[in-house]
Amino acid sequence: MQQIPQQQNVPQTPSSQQTTAVYWFRQDLRLSDNPGLSFACQQCLQQGSNLAFVVCLPKDQQTRWGFARVGQHRKMYLADTVRELAAQCELLGNRLLVVAGDPATQLAALMRKLNATTLYCEEIAAPEEIAEISALRQQGLMANSFEVLTTWQSSLLESTQLPFQIAELPLVFTVFRNLVEKADCRPRPPLPMISQLPAMPEQAAAIESIDLFRWAGVAETDVRSSFPYQLLFARAGEAAAQQHLQRYFQSGLARNYKETRNGLIGFDYSTKFSPWLASGAVSALQIFAQLAAHEAEHGQNDSTYWIWFELLWRDYFRFLHLRFGRQLYLANGLKSQQQHPQKRPHHPVLFQRWCQGKTGQPLIDAGMRELAATGYLSNRMRQIVASYLVNDLQCDWRAGAAWFEAQLIDYDVYSNQGNWLYLAGFGTDPRSNRRFNLEKQLQIYDPEHTYLQMWRT
Repeated sequence: MQQIPQQQNVPQTPSSQQTTAVYWFRQDLRLSDNPGLSFACQQCLQQGSNLAFVVCLPKDQQTRWGFARVGQHRKMYLADTVRELAAQCELLGNRLLVVAGDPATQLAALMRKLNATTLYCEEIAAPEEIAEISALRQQGLMANSFEVLTTWQSSLLESTQLPFQIAELPLVFTVFRNLVEKADCRPRPPLPMISQLPAMPEQAAAIESIDLFRWAGVAETDVRSSFPYQLLFARAGEAAAQQHLQRYFQSGLARNYKETRNGLIGFDYSTKFSPWLASGAVSALQIFAQLAAHEAEHGQNDSTYWIWFELLWRDYFRFLHLRFGRQLYLANGLKSQQQHPQKRPHHPVLFQRWCQGKTGQPLIDAGMRELAATGYLSNRMRQIVASYLVNDLQCDWRAGAAWFEAQLIDYDVYSNQGNWLYLAGFGTDPRSNRRFNLEKQLQIYDPEHTYLQMWRT
């Protein structure tokens, strides 16, 4: 679903003069199965235009809850992903420029330096990301110099494939899934790796990129983590993502995924696709293609179906953003003021203890210590600690969502918001309370207290 803006007042360049465009990598840090990038390259190669590539790293800022919005683990993982993307671009004869700060400021300045007339990028349907594009388009119009073309490309299914309009998106996931499966909506095949990049504009050679690892700092991650991103097999970037994808489906792990997915310790109990998916080093379509090939050879079972099921959940959170947008970020989420007339409580001291793993509840504290030490947490533990913050400590769910955004190496704006709304009872879940019984969770998922012992300190 390529979103092309209305024609803007961009100066017309004589055909004898070579033009320049810029591709801005956002949450799509890969060269394969990247429709927006493929479109930009195709356009520039056909027109004989130069194409510069840029990543804009997040600026340092504090949340309203009093901590850095992007923590050290996220910074390190993102820096490693960008480093590998830069190496790929260099192999194909181009260069990846790296800037940091407000995209509207940084990218508009870059467009002026390069005298570029078109900025290509991915469309992201979250409020801040939409505002970034609006600000860039406004700057392009004010200067009468460049336009912004965006491409929707992060979902498994296109919104145009759905058997209903986005405005009629079902408010319960099960209804959504049943309608999609009944209509036999099938994802498209992934696009191949780009083999040729347009030439880099001459001016780009003089532009200095920031030092990635000085920006990120030095992270000390704990190798006990279920996603030890500092180890070779779990490194960030497209090459490692493809290696893991091949390894996972060739190993037979997918055959037992549904039975093992709620594990707390180890690398292989779940798919571990999420960090690469969140950075865009791998696409949902590439995962689905490998899943389909695996099922064609070995047959489908409940576990392989469950991988499709969870990819659909990921899509659902994206389509919810297309339908509801900023409403998903309000205190009451999708619930009306009449349904929840009380002001959402928050207790800063209790919240701080939760963040630090000092609540006095052993299972909660173990999970929060793992998150702080490693930037990762199993899906089961995410649900348990989130439920505890909202239902037991009676804190504002948005503070928890912000802490996860800061800490998780697999932070994804759509899934993070959707999951917190779901657990807090302000999303599409028909159940209003998802409080977890900690003793029961411990008995089921850590009966020998192995996880508790691992993260005691």
